[in-house]
Amino acid sequence: MRGPHNIWRLIRTGATFERSGAMEVVLQAFEAPARLRFAAWLLGWPFKWLGLRGDPALPPLTRALTALGPAYIKFGQILSTRPDIVGQELADQLKYLQDKLPAFSMAEAQAMIVAELGAPVEALFSAFSEPVAAASIAQVHRARVAETGQEVAVKVLRPSIERAFRRDLDAFYFAARTIEYLAPFSRRLRPVDVIAHFEGVVMGELDLRLEASAASEFAENTKDDQGFQVPVPIWSLSGRRVMTLGWAEGIALSDNAAIDAAGHDRVALGARVLSLFLSHALRDGLFHGDMHQGNLKVAANGDLIAYDFGIMGRIDEYTRRVYAEILYGFIRRDYRRVAEVHFEAGYVPADRDIDEFARALRAVGEPIFGIEASRVSMARLLSFLFEVTERFGMETRTELIHLQRTMVVVEGVARSLDPHINIWQVAKPVVEEYISRNLGPLTLLRDLAQTARVLARFGPRLPHLVEAALIAQADAPPPMKPPRTRRRLAQLVLACALLGIGVWLGRLI
Repeated sequence: MRGPHNIWRLIRTGATFERSGAMEVVLQAFEAPARLRFAAWLLGWPFKWLGLRGDPALPPLTRALTALGPAYIKFGQILSTRPDIVGQELADQLKYLQDKLPAFSMAEAQAMIVAELGAPVEALFSAFSEPVAAASIAQVHRARVAETGQEVAVKVLRPSIERAFRRDLDAFYFAARTIEYLAPFSRRLRPVDVIAHFEGVVMGELDLRLEASAASEFAENTKDDQGFQVPVPIWSLSGRRVMTLGWAEGIALSDNAAIDAAGHDRVALGARVLSLFLSHALRDGLFHGDMHQGNLKVAANGDLIAYDFGIMGRIDEYTRRVYAEILYGFIRRDYRRVAEVHFEAGYVPADRDIDEFARALRAVGEPIFGIEASRVSMARLLSFLFEVTERFGMETRTELIHLQRTMVVVEGVARSLDPHINIWQVAKPVVEEYISRNLGPLTLLRDLAQTARVLARFGPRLPHLVEAALIAQADAPPPMKPPRTRRRLAQLVLACALLGIGVWLGRLI
């Protein structure tokens, strides 16, 4: 239930941060002012004794997040990819959250497989290992299929994981509504909608049938991408709480020393991670939504291998074009066009000054354009971007939350491989290719053809609609306004014309 009882959960969250020492770590990482530090201490210290103890062997922030549960661990995984924001030492500590969490017992995992697939583990697999990786949602076992001898990865959900996530989400909803009530200025950020979006993503991740479907679609979309592999699901050995994929053998992308020892080019890998993400988002509208180092490997031949498809992102064609134009404008340093795109898409209220917005965007873009990543302070940049959104009344766009969050993670992964990466230089060819294919006269023709094809579905109904309109015009009493009927007839004629154009264009395109 989403009620005041969640106050206890939020108090315990703050108390856990205070008891573990994570509160001070976070405040230092984000360079919080002294006033905020004092307020955090004043609010947290009296409740310190209520905090969860966690594992004392872990560093403070990792200890607090693992004690609080899976939703908090997800947040820590994002921070683990951003040493430029939280510092290298803290980011390294948080990598523990990616795939090294405590595993649950083999007995529980095997019982879940039997319940889900309806057969003993020994009958399905000729070999079945201890857990090789464990994260917030599930753990993975290496196995060999008894029937075919294929090496596979078997993913099994953690017991009672749905209940744990629901408990955290209820507390998050309560916090978001409280923030909206106490701080009306925060409503433009739509905190409740953000939590609702997060809920949709997470609850989808808890059904492994959906993950298998996403893996299958993603593999089909990317089968021609050079230097990229996606394991294919085995449907007969997958269900709601168990999923089986082809085994992905490689070096974890978080292990730079092993990558160097194997002779792989980290600079090329960093560029490939970023360019592949942009290509998947813009070209396909389907991208890996949890692309941290724990979900990426490097194969012996240098290919990138992606796995764990529980969180996937989708963006429609219109949003892709808007996103591409914004990126392209920044790459060309055409801040006026970037501002225009924001206004055209409705991202900025129409009553704001477009020239002032363009000037603010220039202040964002110029300091980082052409500069290597190691010289850019992402913490300061994000702080300034927040100021810009507040000044121009920009609301949170829920359709872009996932894309923006993943972009932050992917850029962090690329930086971990190549600290000097130039993101604009890497992004330029991908964005330019998308722009050339999707903005221009040919695209307009394709859009018209698609519109006409949609109208064509109503082709069999058009004669009836015209007849009904003519009868209505003939039987209409004098008070009825004929212009309205004429407009309807004109619209029907236009629909017929577009239908004919669609048939003609369909033969050409």
